[in-house]
Amino acid sequence: MDTCQLPIPEPASQDWRSRGSCRDVDPIVFYGPDRERAAARRRRVASAKAICQTCPVKRACLRQSLRFPEPHGVWGGLTADERSNILMERALAGREVDSAAT
Repeated sequence: MDTCQLPIPEPASQDWRSRGSCRDVDPIVFYGPDRERAAARRRRVASAKAICQTCPVKRACLRQSLRFPEPHGVWGGLTADERSNILMERALAGREVDSAAT
């Protein structure tokens, strides 16, 4: 049986995560609970985006979520739907994903 080895990221390539403003925040702020009501979701997303707004690694976070599409949560100050729209626009324009985060 063939096995597949996943690449092990170099510590330096993931270092930005340890500097994120979200590092000590409960992940529920960025991902939300199941069956969340619309008003509660809007408040939670606004809170998550506020944390991202002044984050020193916001661009790296967004870039990561666009390179390896993250279907849930707030990453780099954008929701999954907002990131999906960026990816769709870039695909339609024939542009690289990395250019969306710059």
